[in-house]
Amino acid sequence: MRIPRIYTDSPLSEGHQSDLDENATQHVGRVLRMQPGQELRLFNGDGQDYPATITEAGKKRVEVLVGAPETNHTESPLQITLGQALSKGDRMDYAVQKAVEMGVTRIVPLTTERCEVKLKGDREDKRLRHWQSIAVSAAEQCGRARVPEVLPVMTVAQWLEHSHNCDLRLVLHHRTEQSLESMAKPDSIALMIGPEGGLTADEIAHAEKDGFMPVALGPRVLRTETAPVAAMALCHWLWGDIGH
Repeated sequence: MRIPRIYTDSPLSEGHQSDLDENATQHVGRVLRMQPGQELRLFNGDGQDYPATITEAGKKRVEVLVGAPETNHTESPLQITLGQALSKGDRMDYAVQKAVEMGVTRIVPLTTERCEVKLKGDREDKRLRHWQSIAVSAAEQCGRARVPEVLPVMTVAQWLEHSHNCDLRLVLHHRTEQSLESMAKPDSIALMIGPEGGLTADEIAHAEKDGFMPVALGPRVLRTETAPVAAMALCHWLWGDIGH
């Protein structure tokens, strides 16, 4: 039987009894219906995996005995911050999930001129919690020991300022012939992806003026939820941990 990987925001220490947090308890106790004596693999974002054995299990409380930490080697040396324009329906969910699987470091939802999604106040808070939950689930599934943070929604101007500390800053659009292979190896990347209708000429020009390099991934126009997956796969192939 496959041993479940579960994220918890609780402190984990070898040899200690630990109560899982509310979300982890619900998943283990109510969804998986695990019982005392069964094994888990826990992680809390510190880069380690912790084997654990359930000592008490219920719908409202799950207690585990934590084993010796094991170093997790799934994090890429290449740091990628994704600036992803907001999109309708489950497209944003897909982009967040797949970005985590592809090794993204953090995700910044962007509002752009052609965005059809407008988030404010409680609605924005609810969506951010939802996307962070998707990031947690994706990290559990793909074996990562760190959960990428989903930051608050930013405007294009805020995103450009936020990404200044990245070695290489890229804006994807199909109106350029420049490819990734022509660029020097970076340690960190800021990747900007537009909405369904694409970034406007002014937004692209603003990004380029601020130091972003325009890049195309090929002759075909990719959907907003497909572009980050393709871009990060290529970046990790060239400079990260895919294929190495």
